[in-house]
Amino acid sequence: MRPGGPRPAGAAPGFDVIARLRRLAEGGTKMEKRLAAFVLDNARLASTGTIAEIAERCGTSEPTVTRFARALGCAGTADFKFRLAQALARGEAYLGAATTGEPGGERTQALDTIYDGAVSALARLRTGLDAAVVERMALRLANSRRILAFGSGGTSSMMARELENRLFRLGLDIRAETDGQMQRMLASVAGPGTVVLALSVSGQGRSVVEAAAIARGYGAETLAITAPGSPLAASADAALHLPACEDGNLYKPSSGRYAFLALVDILALATAEAIGPRLFEGLRRIRQNLNTHAAPDPALPIGD
Repeated sequence: MRPGGPRPAGAAPGFDVIARLRRLAEGGTKMEKRLAAFVLDNARLASTGTIAEIAERCGTSEPTVTRFARALGCAGTADFKFRLAQALARGEAYLGAATTGEPGGERTQALDTIYDGAVSALARLRTGLDAAVVERMALRLANSRRILAFGSGGTSSMMARELENRLFRLGLDIRAETDGQMQRMLASVAGPGTVVLALSVSGQGRSVVEAAAIARGYGAETLAITAPGSPLAASADAALHLPACEDGNLYKPSSGRYAFLALVDILALATAEAIGPRLFEGLRRIRQNLNTHAAPDPALPIGD
């Protein structure tokens, strides 16, 4: 069966025209291989040019290009060009990276790249951080009846768990949740006294944005750590903004994670200071009971 099968373009989830082009480039007919290779090498031209141009460049006819589009699973050439334009908008940088090799033609020193990225991310955070917002959010967390930390995706989910790890030991009732359906259910039983702390790098994660809105509708307060100008930032009662930290290096992990983690730690410290000395008894108990299972070294972090 051809890569797209007989299914018309429609709204099939996961339709990846680039992956289908690559499959035809490897296993299609002679003409399909030629057309697929041309489109992959000239994706921008293929998405904006006419079908006549594509046919002429590949030494074939317009009807053949139309059949090629349908072999990909598209409804026709217009649908093919639309899907190709979408794919370029979402991931053109990765298409170029597949053929250009390593950045600059030289191997990058991993230590310097990661270190410099982390330092830069933290410097941008320090420059743009609003201390008054940190204090306001910390007071709300310190005086909450319950905290729900919502995150979705790799970094945001990890940071929601880290917030739970930081704040429960302060004596706060906090639950981190990364499943979208559970977020909505928990938000549905939230109310006055509950603080939802929503975390999203983009500020557009559907489950997090919607869960925060649901909780707000039932009287909960919503705080956020997210991108400035995002839907989540605009709808939250207060928000700490993540600085833009990406540098275009497709090989390395996002440096923005360091800024995100720093914001979590800053907020945790400010919350601890807002609670005051009464949190020490809980920390003492944790230390006391952990020391029955681990080396009693008071210099070690608690539970880390």
